Amino acid sequence: MPPRLPDKLYFKIGEVGRIVGVKPYVLRFWETEFDLLKPGKAPSRHRMYKRKDVELLLEIKRLLYVEGFTIEGARKKLRENKKEERQQLKLALPDAAYKNALAKIKKDLQSLRKLLS
Repeated sequence: MPPRLPDKLYFKIGEVGRIVGVKPYVLRFWETEFDLLKPGKAPSRHRMYKRKDVELLLEIKRLLYVEGFTIEGARKKLRENKKEERQQLKLALPDAAYKNALAKIKKDLQSLRKLLS
């Protein structure tokens, strides 16, 4: 079971290292190897990781240390997962667009009804 993340928006590199269970230099190395990983920088130029970055790092660690993937293999697996997520979103989007269109029609009909009353 992955560690429970603190309820915060941003994490410093030391915190992320403790959560993920690796040294900060490993995190910096993974940043160079995985395009999906792009932590922001604070005005003080310190790395600031978002919650999604920490979740991605936990997934990278799982792929490398538990599943035994190479860096290249983990990179490919993460790209595949991202592609699957996009396709699932694409499939779900028409339903959402349909519901939004129906809601707009309903609202327009209610406005028209008020005008006619």
